[in-house]
Amino acid sequence: MTDTPRRTPTPALKSSDDPVVQVGRRRLRVSTVVAENARLRTELADRKKRESSASRKARLENQLKPFQVELLKLQQHLEHHQRRMIVLFEGRDAAGKGGTIRRVTRYMNEKHYRVVALGKPTEDQRTQWYFQRYVAQFPHGGEMVLFDRSWYNRAMVEPVFGFCTDDEYRNFIRGVVGFEKDLVRQGTILVKLYFSVTKAEQKRRFDRRRDDPLRQWKLSEIDLQAQEHWDDFTEMKYRMLKRTSTVEAPWTIIRSESKPEARLNAMRVILNAVDYEGRNAELDFVPDSKVVVSAAAELERLDAERIRNGQFSD
Repeated sequence: MTDTPRRTPTPALKSSDDPVVQVGRRRLRVSTVVAENARLRTELADRKKRESSASRKARLENQLKPFQVELLKLQQHLEHHQRRMIVLFEGRDAAGKGGTIRRVTRYMNEKHYRVVALGKPTEDQRTQWYFQRYVAQFPHGGEMVLFDRSWYNRAMVEPVFGFCTDDEYRNFIRGVVGFEKDLVRQGTILVKLYFSVTKAEQKRRFDRRRDDPLRQWKLSEIDLQAQEHWDDFTEMKYRMLKRTSTVEAPWTIIRSESKPEARLNAMRVILNAVDYEGRNAELDFVPDSKVVVSAAAELERLDAERIRNGQFSD
């Protein structure tokens, strides 16, 4: 019969191993004091981090204010000269379009601008000329209209998700350049902004929307499929830039990994599109070349990626 080995009992902790100390009016074990100190240090570090983040956010928002003043001057110029202006905000989901629009319009005179975000077309609208429901939203003299997604739905979202036929897509691509040339020729100021974000950053923003009850309303069924269709969107983005960026109506790419930088530089691009009176000579209106790039430069980058890797990576 095999003897069962005896277990050596664990010695009990003696009071001398964890002495009692006087803390104010309380007598506490040293281990309790150490644990409480560690907890308080962690809490303090978290608080400092939150305060630092809030302070940084406030500082970045304050950086926008001089440019928001300039946007008011631009608005007054449009009104005085009865000019029409359209700004398109395009890009992948969670690329920062909506937040930029809110900063651009924050202090604007509501009588002289509109934000247009059209939903799914009705059955009647589907039988109309494709541009018709967008033209109905165009500005009158002295007004700016900002499209949160535009007629370029047909260049990216619709073909990727099968919401249009191949013929409808091809007809759009053939017709949109002439449509925009006529628009500009007849006096409308047209600015086309494409917000570009990486796949990893888009996922991070989607995860935040999913986990934050205050942001969950932003997460749509289309959003949930965006990562799955990433490569399809990149291919359609490439075709769109190649076919529809013209001298009269060029695309401007806004790299939006940093939302504050994207917002600031989008404002610069919009302001530089109009030669308005009273421009503040002390402000730097030159866009950051790390954030703002031309369609030609973006196409060159995409071509290089495809040659190097055999496919687009963004």
